[in-house]
Amino acid sequence: MNKKIKKRVRIWDLHFQLRLETIQENQKARRTMTSLSPPFSVAASKTPAVFSAAFPSSGFWIAAAIRNCKAQDKAILKRRSAKPTKNISPTPTLTPSTPPSPSVPLKKVLVPIGFGTEEMEAVIMVDVLRRAGARVTVASVEEQLVVEAAGGTKLVADASISSCSDETFDLVALPGGMPGSARLRDCEILQTITKRQAEANRLYAAICAAPAVTLLPWGLLKRKQTTGHPAFWDKLPTFWAVKSNIQISGELTTSRGPGTCFEFSVSLVEQLFGESIAKEICESMLLSVADDNSRKEEFDEVSWSLDHPPQVLVPVANGSEGIEVVTIIDILSRAKANVVVASVEKSLQILASNGTKLMADKMISAAADSVHDLIILPGGTLGAERLHKSRILKKLLKEQQSAGRIYGAMSSSPAILHKQGVLKDIRATGHPSVLSVLGDAVCDARVVIDGKVITGKGLTNATDFTLAIVNKLFGQARARSVAEGLVFEYHR
Repeated sequence: MNKKIKKRVRIWDLHFQLRLETIQENQKARRTMTSLSPPFSVAASKTPAVFSAAFPSSGFWIAAAIRNCKAQDKAILKRRSAKPTKNISPTPTLTPSTPPSPSVPLKKVLVPIGFGTEEMEAVIMVDVLRRAGARVTVASVEEQLVVEAAGGTKLVADASISSCSDETFDLVALPGGMPGSARLRDCEILQTITKRQAEANRLYAAICAAPAVTLLPWGLLKRKQTTGHPAFWDKLPTFWAVKSNIQISGELTTSRGPGTCFEFSVSLVEQLFGESIAKEICESMLLSVADDNSRKEEFDEVSWSLDHPPQVLVPVANGSEGIEVVTIIDILSRAKANVVVASVEKSLQILASNGTKLMADKMISAAADSVHDLIILPGGTLGAERLHKSRILKKLLKEQQSAGRIYGAMSSSPAILHKQGVLKDIRATGHPSVLSVLGDAVCDARVVIDGKVITGKGLTNATDFTLAIVNKLFGQARARSVAEGLVFEYHR
């Protein structure tokens, strides 16, 4: 039976690898064709049907973002084409998921971070832009490269902001969070870079608290329609403030919070690379099929309530899905759970998917000395394989099951639970690539709860998945309150 499972997993992995390679080849072909076209010709385009149909009732209003992108002044597009961005040698440590064709100039993006930056916003932006082929530099405005984000995640920057001062970027994108937005505001080097970006009519963007706290004091919101997090709405210029998930005004794009960050990031991809690349990114991340499924299915309902703050263990490995890791940490921390991130590697630093670098709290061997109310495995194909090889984690999962405590997994990691025998007679879901190996798979739900086991479909459903945990542990009121802070449409 094990050999059959391994064979099926290999087949699914091969299928998705071929799909990814096809997307990459399509991107290269389109970019090559673009480079051969007249420099100022802009083809007429329509909103992709996949965007129009994908998000009719969810928090990700991609279709609106695409329409806003097309509303930009054509003169601005011509100015950008007439003044191509100067090519700068890339930072050697970066590894974009889709290397651009050599005949096409790199799209260089700066994402600065500081103490208290909103980790979901930073990592989602970086991940989505790198999937599209952008060369993203994560730059610390602090003295050190390791930065503790708002929810407690330890992010590791690629470079110091001072090393970016002489570079030219196609996009400067500011994540929000507090006090992260204030730390960005107080960085003179970042202020100079961003002002230079605006003066040159190149793209710049901000989300959450960053429009009001960072860009406004710099004078970069003048005559710009702007949106932002509801908590900072009263700080925006009244006449120019717009209550929308995404607002594009010339070269400036703004958005509201973590719950709108996928939409925000895809909008930036569309502006940098075009409509077809944005569509392919959505499809590869399962954004285009998210609303075909119900949000949650629950079987054998039992109480998860505790008489103490929940102790949560999140094991991570090289290749773990970064968006899922930070979403779990951020949302559970907002709900007042105690989250410990444990590395199964030989060091605390983790190289997650698409080059995202994280620092774990402790090694898995040290985490094994404690009892955890909940163990959650993030996905990522490579990360899941490395988690599966950890004997300590395998023992912890077996003990978790035998003690009747809570555990779960997302994306490709439900296959780990199945292989280790802790999904027997349990209904579960996961990434389409692993559904065939799950014993009792539920295909038509983003999140499945069966007793004290929870599973989720993929990274774009990570917020649904984690809010379902909050609901079970703390109740609906707490889950709804957390969702409001994320600017995420919550469905019980």
